[in-house]
Amino acid sequence: MEPVTVDGGKGTVELRDDGIIHLIWERSVRIEVEDAQAAMATVNQVAGAGSYPMLVDMATTENVSIQARSVFSIPCAANRIALLGASPVDRILANFFLGVHVPPCPTRFFTSRTESMKWLQQAGK
Repeated sequence: MEPVTVDGGKGTVELRDDGIIHLIWERSVRIEVEDAQAAMATVNQVAGAGSYPMLVDMATTENVSIQARSVFSIPCAANRIALLGASPVDRILANFFLGVHVPPCPTRFFTSRTESMKWLQQAGK
């Protein structure tokens, strides 16, 4: 499936051939509540009636507003979420989210794409 651009243009969502939804945020993006809502709507649209593991590539995200973080705690088509970051700032953003909000499904932060994919692929086992 071809990637679908999230309304507002700050990211794309793709249902990959391996059955993983991939949400990629643009470089240096600041995610506001409208962006988070648009991303989750796109995830649900791409998934259709299905439920899939989801990789969220946030390695170059600059900021996620408090209001946007709350949107990410609303259940969506993801049944397992791997947050993929690259820096200590990414880890802080993810840990803050995981500490303050109850994720709608099992959610973990990774700095390794390989490890995140292994964890996501365990969802169907």
